[in-house]
Amino acid sequence: MWPPRVPPLVLLLLLLLCPGLAGQTLFQSPEEGWQLYTSAQAPDGKCVCTAVIPAQSTCSRDGRSRELRQLMEKVQNVSQSMEVLELRTYRDLQYVRGMETLMRSLDARLRAADGSLSAKSFQELKDRMAELLPLGSVLEQYKTDTRTIVRLREEVRNLSGSLAAIQEEMGAYGYEDLQQRVLALEARLHACAQKLGCGKLTGVSNPITIRAMGSRFGSWMTDTMAPSSDSRVWYMDGYYKGRRVLEFRTLGDFIKGQNFIQHLLPQPWAGTGHVVYNGSLFYNKYQSNVVVKYHFRSRSVLVQRSLPGAGYNNSFPYSWGGFSDMDFMVDESGLWAVYTTNQNAGNIVVSRLDPHTLEVVRSWDTGYPKRSAGEAFMICGVLYVTNSHLAGAKVYFSYFTNTSSYEYTDVPFHNQYSHISMLDYNPRERALYTWNNGHQVLYNVTLFHVISTAGDP
Repeated sequence: MWPPRVPPLVLLLLLLLCPGLAGQTLFQSPEEGWQLYTSAQAPDGKCVCTAVIPAQSTCSRDGRSRELRQLMEKVQNVSQSMEVLELRTYRDLQYVRGMETLMRSLDARLRAADGSLSAKSFQELKDRMAELLPLGSVLEQYKTDTRTIVRLREEVRNLSGSLAAIQEEMGAYGYEDLQQRVLALEARLHACAQKLGCGKLTGVSNPITIRAMGSRFGSWMTDTMAPSSDSRVWYMDGYYKGRRVLEFRTLGDFIKGQNFIQHLLPQPWAGTGHVVYNGSLFYNKYQSNVVVKYHFRSRSVLVQRSLPGAGYNNSFPYSWGGFSDMDFMVDESGLWAVYTTNQNAGNIVVSRLDPHTLEVVRSWDTGYPKRSAGEAFMICGVLYVTNSHLAGAKVYFSYFTNTSSYEYTDVPFHNQYSHISMLDYNPRERALYTWNNGHQVLYNVTLFHVISTAGDP
């Protein structure tokens, strides 16, 4: 039987046959628009995108694509006909073989009778002959099947001719030309991924362990606003009273533990919810609800401000404790703070912060108790909360700041080392950074998009 979905090779062929397909769209309604599932970079650095293309797409109007689709439908029909024919032939063959044994038995009895039969023997022979009556219809079916075989043979001959024509057409392109077409397609897909709007989290990949370093609790991160050429990594071991921040030149240097400089913060930190944003470290000052903005290049505090009403000093931590009262995050829209106040009865509060002044721009009460949350992270203005920091954890709750609404979700992820004390999303890399029981781990994320790019070039 033909497989139920088009193999990747055929999808690639369809894209090559219809090069205008990549980077376009073409329908405004979600029912007709492209559905794209995009993930962050794979371990080898490649961007991973999966596109579910509507049946009535631009490519469906391409003559060669239509011909190929019709050809695949014919192959499927021929395959189904051959399968039915094979089953029926096998069944009938078994019947004919049985009749052959019966006919030999009858022949032997007639020869032994030598011209005289008793009434009983005659009735037995009559009964046995009656068993041969269906043989006529079976033979008629054989005649019909013979005609079917002739027809199928002709269809296969025609299909072979069509395949040869497509092969000749594709063969007109040399290897170098095809390679250039593939590279151009990859460039179009990359440009498409760059233009994608925000999407809804639908999956978290298996963990990618980068390094095992430090104590059970800590945080590590890259600058979410830095250009792609800047791959510095910052490392902060421990969850309270720490002041030492290590800055590694590249991710490779971090893995090898080499080429780093040390920053000594003027004020100690609390928790592990730090974030590096546009060259500065944002963290919670120990034993206070003060947010500190420390600039790495000048090695100085640019601004610090109390977060009004925010709990601190293990008043409202995540389920694992660790002075995780205040958690700072960055997504595609800017800087956020996640915390709790007495006024909100221990429920998670999300606040947009001005990265220059640290003033609260706007706040939302999510209604979700912070002590029941394992960790949290922001993607595209949506707060995602895990239900545990231990093994078996999953993304359980999401709060949408654009609509001030929430929903319960069920997005599992593999907590490989059984104790997560830091979980942050990096919008530049579309990946989750985690500190898991002394291991620095990455997860790629899958976001669901329905793209409408009417008017795009």
